[in-house]
Amino acid sequence: MPWYNGDYPPSYKNQPKYLRDKAVEIANEVLKTTHNEGEAIATGLKQARVHFEHHPDEVPEDQKE
Repeated sequence: MPWYNGDYPPSYKNQPKYLRDKAVEIANEVLKTTHNEGEAIATGLKQARVHFEHHPDEVPEDQKE
């Protein structure tokens, strides 16, 4: 089941919004190819973290640590 419009996996609930949104975007793409929700959820979150490590300028100013 793809996630959209604020609907996201429970394991994403404590993540910052920018990270959660990117993770959902990635997870939906993984889900299209693998049809495995567990793999999509884990991959989405991991790859979103990697994305923002490599692109720290995309982290909203009010969300930076």
